[in-house]
Amino acid sequence: MKAITLIFAFIFSIAINAQEVKPVFEKEGKLVKATYFHENGQIAQVGHFLNSKLHGEWNMYNEKGEKLAAGKYEKGTKTGKWFFWDQKVLREVDFNANAISSITEWDKNPVVYN
Repeated sequence: MKAITLIFAFIFSIAINAQEVKPVFEKEGKLVKATYFHENGQIAQVGHFLNSKLHGEWNMYNEKGEKLAAGKYEKGTKTGKWFFWDQKVLREVDFNANAISSITEWDKNPVVYN
């Protein structure tokens, strides 16, 4: 649980600290698509807002363009399955009304038996 909290803090601190490059906002029907960038120009986060609240798919990337996290918001609340990638582990975190209901981890380098 503590590891997940640290992951969230790390990911969102990237967005806050690396926002020297201005984000881009585009109207898409009732939604507003938001794209945030790292200082090197790579996309840091992409997602949508509905009535000023996070809504729909949200994806986060590192400075190399590798996906760090993906999940879904519903009117500002984390919901469903979120995935967090790091160098060695893929974590699947199930959210119910912004609360973690379960965590599953997979080794990114599984052992293959012949």
